[in-house]
Amino acid sequence: MNLGGMYLQEQLSTANKKAWETKAYQAWAHTYGTPEELAEKLKLEHKHYLRYWLKYMGDPAGKRIINLLGSHGRKAIALALLGAEVTVVDISEENRLYAMQVAAATGVKIDYICSDVLDIPNEETLGQFDIVLMEFGVLHYFTDLHAIFSVVSRRLGKDGRFILTDFHPFARAWLNTYNLPQPAGNYFDDRIKEGEVAFAKLLPEDERSDLGKVLVRGWTVGEIITAISTAGLCMRTFEEIASKADPRFPEFYTLVADKLDMELSPLYR
Repeated sequence: MNLGGMYLQEQLSTANKKAWETKAYQAWAHTYGTPEELAEKLKLEHKHYLRYWLKYMGDPAGKRIINLLGSHGRKAIALALLGAEVTVVDISEENRLYAMQVAAATGVKIDYICSDVLDIPNEETLGQFDIVLMEFGVLHYFTDLHAIFSVVSRRLGKDGRFILTDFHPFARAWLNTYNLPQPAGNYFDDRIKEGEVAFAKLLPEDERSDLGKVLVRGWTVGEIITAISTAGLCMRTFEEIASKADPRFPEFYTLVADKLDMELSPLYR
């Protein structure tokens, strides 16, 4: 990443950290209940929260898994309940507080690092993992996909697996256009935009006025796949999941890529 790109990414990270540390804990408690209430639900339904990924993970027991941008920790705790050794990295202290309280109430241990994933303190001491998991509303926080997928590649051990589930880029162009004859958005729009923090809609209307804004940047499917391949990861599948609101169109996707012991020739010879 060049200096201009690094400065731009720092701007995004600063704005997004501020937004994610204003009432995030309150939003999770309002939506999912107290940590104790969510813990009881996770004990009963933890496999449900992992339904998109278990078929690609196999049995998580004994596996080292790192959940980048792991937010409130539900997925990490669900994995820990199945016997995985789980580390979460996320930029928000409020997310960390809620996740750690839920984990304690559930009776499992997770490691939770509050940090920008592109600047993890002493990253190399984390070692390597069997699985890197990233899920839902994550890639739009980066101005350079190569930077985040380099982190993924560094943290994966030999034959390690990267699992990414995120909102489908096409849905961005079709956003809020149901029942309209044409999509209102631009699939190829690469501008950085200001938006509402993801948990805002979970709070009562009168609690949203002082929330910070996030800065995000959209990516196309081609840009995502190319950046993952450039990081030396071998694409295994790109599963597209239909929208419940309008099943003619995709809402999100799950991408699986493996770290193989091989070296690719240059794309441009």
